Amino acid sequence: MKFVSSFKKNGALQSSRLENMRKHLEDRSLYALGCCSELLLSPDDTLLLSLDFYGDDNSKKPRKKAIFHHKFPNHNLNVEAVWPGLFIDKAGNYWDVPFSTAIDLASLASDSGASYHFCMHHNAGQPEQLGGEETVEVPATLLPGISLRSAFTLKKNVEIWRSNAKKLKMVQPFDIFLSNPHISASGIIGAAVMACFGNNSVRPQVVDKSQQFEGFYLHAPAVKSTLLVDTFSSVSFTAQHGNFQRLLLDLTRFHARLDFPSGSKFLSVATRLAQDFFNSQQPTMETVQAICPKATISFQQQIAGPFSFRVDSGVEIDWKNKDWHMRVDDPVFSIEYALHVLGSAKAVAWYSPNASGIHGRTSLF
Repeated sequence: MKFVSSFKKNGALQSSRLENMRKHLEDRSLYALGCCSELLLSPDDTLLLSLDFYGDDNSKKPRKKAIFHHKFPNHNLNVEAVWPGLFIDKAGNYWDVPFSTAIDLASLASDSGASYHFCMHHNAGQPEQLGGEETVEVPATLLPGISLRSAFTLKKNVEIWRSNAKKLKMVQPFDIFLSNPHISASGIIGAAVMACFGNNSVRPQVVDKSQQFEGFYLHAPAVKSTLLVDTFSSVSFTAQHGNFQRLLLDLTRFHARLDFPSGSKFLSVATRLAQDFFNSQQPTMETVQAICPKATISFQQQIAGPFSFRVDSGVEIDWKNKDWHMRVDDPVFSIEYALHVLGSAKAVAWYSPNASGIHGRTSLF
């Protein structure tokens, strides 16, 4: 009797699982159909056209996109138009913008030296929130209007050590860009300017004072325009061991980056801390946390052959937690498969606790 009862119970559980699986497969939001065509207009000009259909009820209209790309001798030009455009804010809410265009001009990337980037973005129509049950305020950057953004940066790379050991003969590395053991560091300092004209020029209300903008700010409500100017910097460190040629444990790579997104905010908080120390006052936890840079770490380890394990995560200091002040922010775990036949290409399966399910992608370099 126990066997029959157990069989009936397990059978009912199995049937319930199959029923749930069937319901998930019938969910139209899991399916999408996309059509894409890339036209080579000239050796330096390409035109990409795409049309995407989604099965969920929130996307009743197909999403259309057109991207024109032109190669200058020392610059790249991109002109993009999407209707409707799909955007996501910092809180994870999705938004539909009826029509969005962008013109992007950037100097070619280099290991060291100066570079600049100019972008003009235009939104038309009132944004609509997708999905979320709660009604939240529309992000100011998605409101109708024109925004002009420009950034200028200076980058310097320093090679601390590079291995001179000979590689294995007649053995191609699984990835040519990961075949040189080395230790290096780099630093970036730059300035950013943004001018907005239209409804998107409204400055959003900041609830968290630690996130408040401290740079140069000019707002003219009469003509609906805003001007923002600030500086930023970044410091990174990379260390790699192994040539990624052998079948086992021939690649160990570590990368860390510290970002200072607002130079004016950093100086303002640093001045506040100096005043607290000078006046023999204990600084608040919010002040100490505000001066800390945003840290990002990455670790990659070869498992066997072209397979390697990689973890990427942000690291933040949380003084409110008395037991452990370090907090992991948005970690991503992935398994990479190097397509060494193509020189430097990989297929990636990744998982993030903040995202639903396991995802995959293929990258070519």
